[in-house]
Amino acid sequence: MKVVFLGVGTNLGNRENNLKEAVVRIEEYIGPVLKSSSVYETEPWGFQSGDEFLNMVVKVETKLIPAGLLERILMVESLLGRVRGEKQYSSRVIDIDILLYEGMVIDEKSLKIPHPMMHERKFVLVPLCEIDPELVHPVLKQSMVSLLKSSKDKSKVRKCR
Repeated sequence: MKVVFLGVGTNLGNRENNLKEAVVRIEEYIGPVLKSSSVYETEPWGFQSGDEFLNMVVKVETKLIPAGLLERILMVESLLGRVRGEKQYSSRVIDIDILLYEGMVIDEKSLKIPHPMMHERKFVLVPLCEIDPELVHPVLKQSMVSLLKSSKDKSKVRKCR
């Protein structure tokens, strides 16, 4: 079994329910959730929208290899109503990102682990620090708390629950 950290976000529809459904589907199709962060309300990142996001991070145990994990994530997003468009950043019913997969580093066209932008996003770093502040980024060799302290991201991240 491998331990992975997934970022989960939503800014359309019933956001709280979208997160709950995503966690249920993650447990059903990926593996048991070992730990969940609080839910945080955050501003959209990389684009303009009047709809704020709810974000969280879950620590999951899985038997899936990285490519299989990505396939299951895309399936879960589709089951929950996500339609992928041409734009990289847009409003969405659900978004699930692989942040970390054990200590692996993968740099392929369709799969990059750790998530290449995670260290630049407070909406990822804040919940990751809540779950495991001393977790070390496998490329940058810094703890999550250190990355958060040095982050240049000035967006607001408010704990909801």
